[in-house]
Amino acid sequence: MPYGTELLAQNLLREAFKKQGSDIHFIPESEQMIVQIRALGDLTMHKKISVNQGERLISHFKFKASLDIGEKRKPQSGASTVTIEEEKVSLRISTLPSAEGKESMVIRLLPQSFAVPIEKLSLFSNSAKTLTILVRQPQGLILFSGPTGSGKSTTLYSLIHYCSTELNRSIITLEDPVERNEDHVLQVQINERAGVTYASGLKAVLRHDPDMIIIGEIRDEETADIAVKAALSGHLVLSTLHAKDTKGAIRRMIDLGIRKEDLKQSLIGATGQRLVKIQVDGKTQSRTSIYEIMTSNAVCDYLDELPLQYPYATLEQLFRKGAALGYVSSQEYHRWITPTVYYPQKRSAGFPSPIK
Repeated sequence: MPYGTELLAQNLLREAFKKQGSDIHFIPESEQMIVQIRALGDLTMHKKISVNQGERLISHFKFKASLDIGEKRKPQSGASTVTIEEEKVSLRISTLPSAEGKESMVIRLLPQSFAVPIEKLSLFSNSAKTLTILVRQPQGLILFSGPTGSGKSTTLYSLIHYCSTELNRSIITLEDPVERNEDHVLQVQINERAGVTYASGLKAVLRHDPDMIIIGEIRDEETADIAVKAALSGHLVLSTLHAKDTKGAIRRMIDLGIRKEDLKQSLIGATGQRLVKIQVDGKTQSRTSIYEIMTSNAVCDYLDELPLQYPYATLEQLFRKGAALGYVSSQEYHRWITPTVYYPQKRSAGFPSPIK
């Protein structure tokens, strides 16, 4: 039977899991340790514990993740797997020293349950249908963009599961780290210390006869170049990219050295994703995804700097629709949609006129 620090750790994980928590934060202070839990996107105070208890908890989780318990001056990261309420949960653990020499920690909880069907992830059914149509294509590049924590990885795993079970595709993933184990999928862990980078791993994957390649993230010019070439050579390639929205994802690929003509030939879809709280009868129920999706015709028009003959629903339009249907609260709408400010003609001094 667990006791002491181990029991405290188990109870903390169980409490976070029951709250649908995604992250646990340990924040050191001079005389106590603050424990916070992020659930449904909101970070809230969970409890205050003594410095001694907090340090023992951090050491416990570091040990479980095979980290150096004695090293408190350098950032460390690792992973472990636990069982909570009869469900396997992967823990991604990150430590960071403070200026006072104390150690903070964040634990991300990643349930290993079956992938959620894409139609249950999307607020609007048309978005789910468009995504499944895109991944049924035999070749091409599909990019997923959005801020950290917007659900991009969850979407990828859902589509991987769909393609593996429904389409019987040969799928290879390159991940850093592997967040969820998928049956019938070859998953490769990126390990830069061992020389396994996204670029080098992708070169090796292309020799392994895959139908579909998943790249956890396009980070550099070499990976972007190989991904586009893989899509042009007959593979379906899915990847995430740090960008605000679909147009931002396209511009980011150009910044990484991809020619517009190659993008027009390879990019069959780009998405911008947000994970939003939805309400029923005025009460927040859960979170779901809103997808801005630009398909190949719109991509070509955008790259040619032409008026869009094939319009697509933007994130702002989709949020307005969600608000009109009563699913998205005013607070949630304004959390994600920044009002556009239009300035009148500039004065001679070079400053905009005040807005009234």
